[in-house]
Amino acid sequence: MSGQHIARALPVVVAGNRAERLTDLFDVHYARLYRLARRLAPSTDDALDLVQETFLRAAQFPKSIPLGAANEEAWLVRVLINIRRDQWRKRSVRDRHDKAILRGSRLASDGRDPEAVLIARTAVWQALDILPPRRRAIVVMYELEGLAIPAIASLLGISAITVRWHLSTGRHKLTDALKAYLGGSR
Repeated sequence: MSGQHIARALPVVVAGNRAERLTDLFDVHYARLYRLARRLAPSTDDALDLVQETFLRAAQFPKSIPLGAANEEAWLVRVLINIRRDQWRKRSVRDRHDKAILRGSRLASDGRDPEAVLIARTAVWQALDILPPRRRAIVVMYELEGLAIPAIASLLGISAITVRWHLSTGRHKLTDALKAYLGGSR
């Protein structure tokens, strides 16, 4: 066994290896973070920006990244969700008027009409935007990413019961919001 292999296996970060560690983080976690970002962001470009911002934060604060693949992933997921949460907060202030107009409109029920499909997708995104950031992240990770409740709890650093509560409440809020969009009773 050469000394180089032993040194490579040790999870020690020295100042000269910052770029290498960031490269390793990127190689290992990029695909997972992109999939999550794609579910949280409305477009591919927004998802790419979100992942890029996450890795920029990792580059800015390399000492705050915990060692170990599972801990690294949890840290990166939390950073990504926090960045997206900040974006939602900023956007919600700007979009109050647009949401009121969209809520007042009715959706066409014919799924073959491209305009109706676009309006329906917009309604779903708008309904997701109503949810608080943590609740939306939990709903997206469970329903769209297919993560199990214990995995979500571990990634977010909360209990499984809290994840179940957010999931249940989020589903009810989405149902109410989509009923309002469709013109049904609340």
